Amino acid sequence: QVQLVESGGGLVQAGGSLRLSCAASGVIFATSPLGWYRQAPGKQREFVARVTGMGDATYADSVKGRFTISRDNTKNTMYLQMISLAPEDTAVYHCMIEFPLGRRAWGQGTQVTVTS
Repeated sequence: QVQLVESGGGLVQAGGSLRLSCAASGVIFATSPLGWYRQAPGKQREFVARVTGMGDATYADSVKGRFTISRDNTKNTMYLQMISLAPEDTAVYHCMIEFPLGRRAWGQGTQVTVTS
């Protein structure tokens, strides 16, 4: 059974930093693409960043230069380092793992709140 557990969210002032973690179990982790998505109140879930099994990363324009996605296959864990946080980054952040044929599994999310 696939399980993804996010951690590291919290309350931070604008300009601050946070590092999110996503620990995976029950899945072959090393070759699977992984991603972070976020959902703000009243808005649809949106793409934040993605990293392939080879470590190639892509980012939403809104977070480029501020967020860094990474993975440690020895720990079955993915990270999202966030700097220069702004109030518009406030959302529940979910991690995601991709499987063949378009299937995905999601974590329950971790809340990030940025105050001005």
